[in-house]
Amino acid sequence: MASVKHLLKTTQNLENAELKQFQQNLEEDHECISKSEMENADTIKTVDKMVTCFGRDEAVKIMVGILRKINQNELAEQLENEHKQVIELENLLKPHKTNMKKKAEHIFEGHKETYTDLKAVYTELFITEGDMTDVNQEHEILKIDDALKTQKSQDKPIKCEDIFNELRKKNEKKIVLTKGVAGIGKTFSVHKFILDWAEGKTSQDIDCVFLLPFREINMIKNRQISFHEFLLRFYPELKDLEKSQLYTESKLAFIFDGLDESRLPLNFNSRSLNTVEERSSVDVLFTNLVKGNLLPSALVWVTSRPAAANQIPARYVGLFTEVRGFTDQQKEQYFRKSIREKTLADRIISHIKTSRSLYIMCHIPVFCWITATVLQHILIRSSEEKISTTLTEMYIHFLLIQMNMKNQKSEKCGIDVGKDTEFTGMIAEIFKKENGLYEKVFSFVHLSVQEFLAAVHVFICYLNKNMRELQFFFEDSQSSIKFHELTKSATDKAMQSKRGHLDLFLRFLMGISLESSQNLLEGLITQTQDTTESIRQTTEYIKQLQNNNITDEAAVNLFYCLLELKDHSLYEEIQSYLSSDEHPGRKLSSSMCTVLTSVLLMSEKVLDEFNPKRFTSSQADYKRLIPAVRCCRKALFDGCGFDETCCETVSSALQLSDSHLTELELSNNHLQDSGVKLIYDGLKSPNSKLEMLRLSRCKLTAQSCESLSSALQSSNSVLRELDLSNNDLQDSGVMLLSEGLKSPNSKLEMLRLSTCNLTAQSCGSLSSVLKSSNSVLRELDLSNNDLQDSGVMLLSEGLKSPNCQLEILR
Repeated sequence: MASVKHLLKTTQNLENAELKQFQQNLEEDHECISKSEMENADTIKTVDKMVTCFGRDEAVKIMVGILRKINQNELAEQLENEHKQVIELENLLKPHKTNMKKKAEHIFEGHKETYTDLKAVYTELFITEGDMTDVNQEHEILKIDDALKTQKSQDKPIKCEDIFNELRKKNEKKIVLTKGVAGIGKTFSVHKFILDWAEGKTSQDIDCVFLLPFREINMIKNRQISFHEFLLRFYPELKDLEKSQLYTESKLAFIFDGLDESRLPLNFNSRSLNTVEERSSVDVLFTNLVKGNLLPSALVWVTSRPAAANQIPARYVGLFTEVRGFTDQQKEQYFRKSIREKTLADRIISHIKTSRSLYIMCHIPVFCWITATVLQHILIRSSEEKISTTLTEMYIHFLLIQMNMKNQKSEKCGIDVGKDTEFTGMIAEIFKKENGLYEKVFSFVHLSVQEFLAAVHVFICYLNKNMRELQFFFEDSQSSIKFHELTKSATDKAMQSKRGHLDLFLRFLMGISLESSQNLLEGLITQTQDTTESIRQTTEYIKQLQNNNITDEAAVNLFYCLLELKDHSLYEEIQSYLSSDEHPGRKLSSSMCTVLTSVLLMSEKVLDEFNPKRFTSSQADYKRLIPAVRCCRKALFDGCGFDETCCETVSSALQLSDSHLTELELSNNHLQDSGVKLIYDGLKSPNSKLEMLRLSRCKLTAQSCESLSSALQSSNSVLRELDLSNNDLQDSGVMLLSEGLKSPNSKLEMLRLSTCNLTAQSCGSLSSVLKSSNSVLRELDLSNNDLQDSGVMLLSEGLKSPNCQLEILR
């Protein structure tokens, strides 16, 4: 709140004695402020307490009154005048705040005629601080395996309303940059921030917030314009406001949404601008605002898809965040909010959960909307419980639903419905020419829709023998091709892409080729073709590739291609590997190890025991299998060549709400202390169910004992068995462990410390544990250590204690 800074400035102008006199009057005159609260309060705490108790305006009145009472009339008059100016400015800005509220409170979900009340459907998204390293190397398409990545233990969730608060903790002179794939909820987050601000709920230290979508900025990109003129183009209600009031007296926040849609030629070495009156091209205005040359006290927030985020140099970014979409709990919240009828919502949620691949993909909010649209349409019209679950069938139904509405919608939007606009029902937003700023802009609901329509187009071109349109897939000109030749070429092209931009297209192309899909598209596809033999050859080609050492991303995508083709043979083979207690007949290839992990993560099956050595003997492949730790009760990763990066995966698995892991064997791996520190994050989680942990021969020192001791002292730890043998823990490590063992929270019953370079000093530490009334230790292994007689004597003292529960000592 603008007046708060004036309250603070006023108190800071008081001498120490004057401040004490002010505080004394404050506590004497007002019951809600106690003497103890004012006793050591500085100016910031004093002002905070006043604003909390009285509100801003009343706090100003009270401060003015007390200042006059203690003969600080000049300060009182100055504060009164400053507050009047703030009130006057706020009144002038009220139309803008109302305008921003209108912009933010409704957001489009699908077609423009059905804007949705943001409050009704908004579901909190998972946003976390990200890393600007290699921001342009991520896959831009909706990838199931991305959603399978578990949350890192160090990830700290950030609420959208706290974006600028987090920036202040780092460097307010720089900007916030938020990345996220298409449809993940970046624009929703921006609108929620603006709505909360406009309604006076959060960020009230900001006087003016401006939403500036790059899609609209593109319309004036070639004009020479001053920053003030630029702002008035978007917000003409500010035209009567004096520039000094807006740019000097106000705290401003600019939100630039959708950098990936920008057509501005960004050059951060362009000329400097220092005033809002100086004219330049729009790209120069933007870069100078980001660099802090223009309006250096303003807050700036830019959102972007990953591939475009690196257009902003890292040196100008104070806070880099990533929108990760919905967690499993948030998915269900979204469906219940957007589908008001409880019975229908229950049926849809239940159906989505039966298709794990669809359920996982719903971490992207736009896909939640597409799924809800399709399933509501099908279930309302039919009581049939068995519904199509492939990705392609879901998008075909979505296309058909939209096409059924296209004539009515197109007439309303002023689009000429003709041959070239057959898919207008799929178009997300249409900007009509308005006030000379907008022109018609067409964009897809989500990038995946574009991939789907591309696959439909390619299949129609194949049916019509339109080879010119298919030249991308064939180097040599051909008069005709077989369908399996097309899918083979498309598969090869997709596998060559480092960023996987053809992965989803390939899945759709496979799915559309099925006879059932062609029948659904009847009317759009004027002729159908029996592709049975081509599909058989395509599946054989994919299976051959799966036996080669292809990339992990390609392996998973090809597996989903088979599912789109309704070929479940590979899936069933993997299930047989998992269900059999016997050693499989053959080792899995690297790509098949990746697929096996993917299958486990997709299914809701929990294995009693998972031993990677049943499937492969390659250490590189063991690492591909470690994510499966979240799908089993007992995991045996002894001597698998693991390092600390694998511990991060383990730690994340322990923190999951549906964690099942109770026994973990990690002995004979190069984990080191850094790896154990990561595991500690998992052990202290309230979700951890781990009871047995074996870390023998893992290159550990006393530092690991510090982490494990802290874990034993956590009220959440359920660890009962710990093997630390054959590590260089030394006496200092045992001393640290003993502190944990004496904790009333420790549940550890068995501890193995064989061959850990221990002396009699360790016996003294452990003896104190045995004497503790909190210890539940029943089994202790100290073999192969240089304890000597003095150590045994120290231990015997603990063994005599009435509190000792030890039953086995080695």
